[in-house]
Amino acid sequence: MPTQSLFPTLIYQARLQASAWRTFNRRLLRECQQLRHDDEAGRRWSARNYPGGYTSYNSASRMHQLSPTFAALERKLQRHVRAYARSLEFDLTGRSLSMTDCWVNIMPHSVVHGLHLHPLSTISGTYYVQTPKGTPGLKFEDPRLDRFMAAPPRRADCSPQHRPWVVIPAEAGKLVLFESWLRHEVPPNRLQSERISVSFNFNWF
Repeated sequence: MPTQSLFPTLIYQARLQASAWRTFNRRLLRECQQLRHDDEAGRRWSARNYPGGYTSYNSASRMHQLSPTFAALERKLQRHVRAYARSLEFDLTGRSLSMTDCWVNIMPHSVVHGLHLHPLSTISGTYYVQTPKGTPGLKFEDPRLDRFMAAPPRRADCSPQHRPWVVIPAEAGKLVLFESWLRHEVPPNRLQSERISVSFNFNWF
């Protein structure tokens, strides 16, 4: 082929561990629900900034330093982050990627997580704790979207790498990693059941 792919946007998806992930998720689920119950400051902040849902982003954003269960999650994530960094061909000589932030997101019916990115971070991601069938996935935006100008629309059957938006399905026991500059959102949860996830950032400085 005379064409080549330049400036790729790489997304990493994997199962956290090969076995016993359901047992681990049950522990995480209990702690996520207990945190929402105990975190009065987080509930107040969520009422103003995350209507209908709960996030510990502004109140308990370093759960890996507060809970042995979340610390275990950090350890399990490390090998995936290293693998993703290798695929990105990062030069981390003399440095390492460390988890700086880790918080809980609970999305009941009709809750939406608006378009955003994670400033001053290197690699960000989400681990899915509870995902009822039909729960919304993670929607990524093509970072070139504001530069397309006179580009024609893509065919309806075009491959994912040519689409302006791509949704990665949410599935309990799996994680998604992406570079922190990539904008993303979660569409409204149309289910009555709660979608529960843990988001996190890793940094090299």
